[in-house]
Amino acid sequence: MAPHSLGDEGPADLEQELGDAEIRPPSPPPMSAKPPRLLVVGAGSRGRTYARCSIQSSNGVIAAVAEPDQYKREDFGKKFIWGRTALPVEGSSFNDWEEYVRWETNRRLRQAAGEAVPEGIDAAFICVRDEMHRDVIMALAPLGLHIMCEKPLATTLADCTSIYNALTPLQTSKVFSIGHVMRYSPHNMMLRKLLLQDNVIGDILSVHHTEPVGYWHFSHSYVRGNWRKESVTAPSLLTKSCHDIDILLWLMCSPAPGSDAPEHLPTSVASTGSLQFFRNSRKPKAAGNTTNCLNCPVEKDCIYSSKKIYVGKQHSGVETGNLRWPNSIVVPDIESCGGDMGKAKEVMLSALAEDYDSSTPQDVIDGRNWFGRCVFESDNDVCDEQVVTMTWEDDPLPNSGAAANDTLGSRGAKQATFHMIAQTKKQCQRYTYIYGTEGEIFADSSTITIEDFRTGQTKTYKPKLESLGHGGGDHGLTRQFVLAVDSVKNGGARAEEAQREFIGCSLEEIIRSHAMVFAAEEARRDRKTVDWKTWWHKNVGVM
Repeated sequence: MAPHSLGDEGPADLEQELGDAEIRPPSPPPMSAKPPRLLVVGAGSRGRTYARCSIQSSNGVIAAVAEPDQYKREDFGKKFIWGRTALPVEGSSFNDWEEYVRWETNRRLRQAAGEAVPEGIDAAFICVRDEMHRDVIMALAPLGLHIMCEKPLATTLADCTSIYNALTPLQTSKVFSIGHVMRYSPHNMMLRKLLLQDNVIGDILSVHHTEPVGYWHFSHSYVRGNWRKESVTAPSLLTKSCHDIDILLWLMCSPAPGSDAPEHLPTSVASTGSLQFFRNSRKPKAAGNTTNCLNCPVEKDCIYSSKKIYVGKQHSGVETGNLRWPNSIVVPDIESCGGDMGKAKEVMLSALAEDYDSSTPQDVIDGRNWFGRCVFESDNDVCDEQVVTMTWEDDPLPNSGAAANDTLGSRGAKQATFHMIAQTKKQCQRYTYIYGTEGEIFADSSTITIEDFRTGQTKTYKPKLESLGHGGGDHGLTRQFVLAVDSVKNGGARAEEAQREFIGCSLEEIIRSHAMVFAAEEARRDRKTVDWKTWWHKNVGVM
């Protein structure tokens, strides 16, 4: 079993206050005679997470990796595939996904010619940059692989719908999953059961859900890092919060577990938001024209100092002994420093010192991340705060009120409000207020507290914490995806059955939650309220 690494989990896990919570990664199911063989495309933090979760909690085998960075590729292979002392065998290591596609195409030709060849791959985890998702899916799907793609599905609505059209004919034989890990945490699964099956607060009337990104986490990923520019990746509502929108639709739109009722579709969506803080006009006057933290006269007093974030002990800098996220994003091969923390600090400071001036070509400045750059001098343009409001109207089904307290049958008018905010101490530790006809709920990252209007009683649940990664959602999604693959490969299940039983999320649901993000962005940009039904038929059409 791979060691449990906080760095592999991501930003939410480095500063969680766990109290007396016990972390219990679920045990893997029994291995089949021919366990699913898994390819990980992209050996960054998410690829490593899914690999570790596969080993810890699934009955699959990590068989291959495709990654252009040599250090990441070799380190991944040593940890998860061929071990510290052995060398990679044929078909286990690829420079990129395109090399894998060429190799696999040739492997099948060799096999058809009667040549002895390595065993093929059954399923792939796609963990590359967001803007690459479409190309990788379109290349792997014709090979007949089961696919799990990290969120978001794609960075444009057109790419999302083209993926849907390409994958739909394959759904009879292959399963598809998306990295909406929040659906799979024990916490959120219990919350959904309490709301939709047990009806502990009656019908839902209003939900207020907040994602506190964290002030220095936002500066790392969305001001200095890969997701800072909408033109290069996508709006922060998509890259950071699409699974928050998904979880709201899962609670408010999708039918209760085991029900075959149609979805209660939204009526409208509106949104406001902007880049409020991380811009030049907020730069301290005393900082002058400085573009790099290490040369800044106010660096010691700045909470966004790159030296404080990546070197010091205040957060998760190398002086804390952390060589994983976020430090491995700044220096991808920083782990090669081993236990020499002095060398790691030297390497990190050298990377942070990299700067540009008036003679540097603009395309050079634009074409890379500058993790030592002043957060008020960056070229970021994504929202650092945004609010999305979705509404539903009464939509009772024929005879839906027969067993209900009223004629609406739990399909009455309601609303959901989502708030993404950068300037918070909490990092991705979401919290939710849910108001119903007979009670209310407060849910945070570890507890669910119910106020029952009928009895006057308060009851608190503390769902098990399977891991730090999204409250166990990383393990849950990985386990369910691999179980679905195994049930098709070894259990004789039809792909549609496996999709429904193990993954629990249809391709249409995936498109709907992404479409809601794009509709919200249109509402924000145009300062209007979007009619969901009209917008869907115009931009998505019949599915």
